[in-house]
Amino acid sequence: MSDFFGASRPGREVTHGAATFELPILYFRDDAFAAFFTCDRRAARQTLPSDRLHPVTLPGGKALLAVAAFHYLDTTIGPYGELGVALPVTYGRPAPPVLPGLLEARWPGFGLVILHLPVTTTRARDAGRGEWGYTKFVADMDFWNTPESQRCRLHDQGQLILDLTVPRCGVALPDHRPLILFSVKAGQLVRTVIPQRATTRTALHPRGASLRLGRHPLADTLRELQVGPRPFMTRYFVERAGILPAGEVVQTGVRPLEGWRGDEREGELRVTYR
Repeated sequence: MSDFFGASRPGREVTHGAATFELPILYFRDDAFAAFFTCDRRAARQTLPSDRLHPVTLPGGKALLAVAAFHYLDTTIGPYGELGVALPVTYGRPAPPVLPGLLEARWPGFGLVILHLPVTTTRARDAGRGEWGYTKFVADMDFWNTPESQRCRLHDQGQLILDLTVPRCGVALPDHRPLILFSVKAGQLVRTVIPQRATTRTALHPRGASLRLGRHPLADTLRELQVGPRPFMTRYFVERAGILPAGEVVQTGVRPLEGWRGDEREGELRVTYR
């Protein structure tokens, strides 16, 4: 793993708001898991900031939505919690209907458009919004880790946003594909390629996987996308490390993608291991 991080230093120091940090940001250890849902293709397309972005679809025409939770235990910007809501897309031309696991990082232009990215610290929020334009806001998170599953409850000062549970199941395989994210900063579409080294377990239609939505403006945006009641695929990271560099501008004059702003405060992060 030392060879993986070796070329990332020395970096360069940047400051955004309350966050002064070195780019790229290094992620040495985290607990991470994700679930993939179907959603309405037309609603997904209307959400995207550029007409050159195309939702990835399944056979039958449904678009996809990913919900992923991360408890970052050891990073160069400090520990924090994060939950991402994203649309798998291709940039430039649409891809054929296919399972996203077969498409990721193989089809030209594949990536994830970040719709919402709540975090538990103002430092992580200011860094993400300032450097990449990520739709970050400060929220509260409870993580539960058991031998059977991982769970994240996302809430905003007592108001439930969502509750995600992913079972620890599937065949363990090494995964060295980069995570590719799209965001909008000052009217520019930014593409960021995040190298990863991971071992993952991926399962189709797993038992015990669930997503419960609360009564919050962010949850309402998921209802507007007509998100399916149960995930058709989940991914649990047995281990994972990543390198978050600066992004590159791939298009100018795109539509804004602001997300929920939230309040000016520090969030709460609670973690329970059984």
